[in-house]
Amino acid sequence: MLSVSQAVEIAANAVEAARRAGADAADAGVSADQSTGIGVRLGQIEDIDRSEGESLSLRVFVGRRMASVSSSRMADTDLTRLAERVVAMACAAPEDPWAGLAPDARLLHGNAPDLDLHDGHDVTPDRLRDMAMAIEDAARGVAGVTNSEGAGASAREAVSALATSHGFAAGYRTTNYSASASVIAGTGERMQNGHAGHSARYLDQLDATIELGRRAAARAIERLDPVKVQSGPMPILFDPRVSGSLVNHFAAAISGPAVARGTSFLKDRLGKPVFAAGVSVHDDPHRPRGLRSRPFDGEGLPMSPAALIDNGVLQTWLLDSATARQLGLEPTGHGARGGGVSTSNLYLAAGTIPPQTLLGEVTRGLYVTELIGQGVNGVTGDYSRGVAGFLIEDGELTRPVAGVTIAGNLSDMFAALTPASDLSFRYGINAPTVRVDGMTVAGD
Repeated sequence: MLSVSQAVEIAANAVEAARRAGADAADAGVSADQSTGIGVRLGQIEDIDRSEGESLSLRVFVGRRMASVSSSRMADTDLTRLAERVVAMACAAPEDPWAGLAPDARLLHGNAPDLDLHDGHDVTPDRLRDMAMAIEDAARGVAGVTNSEGAGASAREAVSALATSHGFAAGYRTTNYSASASVIAGTGERMQNGHAGHSARYLDQLDATIELGRRAAARAIERLDPVKVQSGPMPILFDPRVSGSLVNHFAAAISGPAVARGTSFLKDRLGKPVFAAGVSVHDDPHRPRGLRSRPFDGEGLPMSPAALIDNGVLQTWLLDSATARQLGLEPTGHGARGGGVSTSNLYLAAGTIPPQTLLGEVTRGLYVTELIGQGVNGVTGDYSRGVAGFLIEDGELTRPVAGVTIAGNLSDMFAALTPASDLSFRYGINAPTVRVDGMTVAGD
């Protein structure tokens, strides 16, 4: 696999080739990765995956005309031909008044921050196999588990690099490990599955294999014999496994491209309350070993921790350079490679109320552990998702629930959202348990 210095050199060479071919400006990204994954089922190896890849993306500007191409061929002669083709494409493209590289003055200068994203392990396939076997064995050893959909473990190493024609050139290396299992409890029409998994930058950060297996088993068993509920309005509690999805919908609604097109239900809310007072949403690209940590964005701009929501009020859009020009603002360091925007370690800050208190205040409601389907309209904010979870009765989780749909509007849901105090950082997007009062439930 390419080293960081090799990836940076190739990106810089691609930019230079574009300039020789007639581009006024250019940037190039290089990525390389290698991964190994082992899947097992019922105590036997079911699949072994090994992949290695390298890719280059080259973007050029001729005046206000832009074009981009990608390739897996990176020899100097290949770069020359690629640059000539993409410059010809740009010359034939329509003008875009907002096109261009990120502002020179905003580029990351000096060394990129070390975010401790690479642990240096060389994990063998045998170790991954043993991890997957141990997870499934732990799950199948729990009384009530009747079958397995399999368990797996994987390791991935990656390199990312970026170079621009106005002087930026840097790269970084990452590792990622994951382990999971999915098993079945019950028989016949009573069967239910349960899943548990974990991903981390460092191998020693992963949850213990026995813990993962037993968690998957418990989740399958607790879902047996689900009931439906009577339709009507009621409070909904979102488990931390799914509450981050609400934060993701929020991020999509404040993306610069959606705001510039006028296709976001939050397009007129900058500087205004979106969540209840006391609620905050943050994006932290510098979290050590974070699953989405990175030292610079897809345009070479430095990234800094930012409060997107402070005390309920929307503080900023997520802006790449092109959208920032269109809106008359400054880029925020959220540019994605290839266009658009992306967040890093996005999270809803913990509240002050313990989750048991949020639960205990509910006379009748739903505790959601799984979301099904895609029923979110980013233009209007209308929200409708199938769910599974548990019925809340007199402040207690009672019976499992399935075959139910919850609905509302994200504007109303954000305003009515109360976060609990149990935030932990397990995913790329994190949130504590949250309660949203007044949602509509469609059941029996």
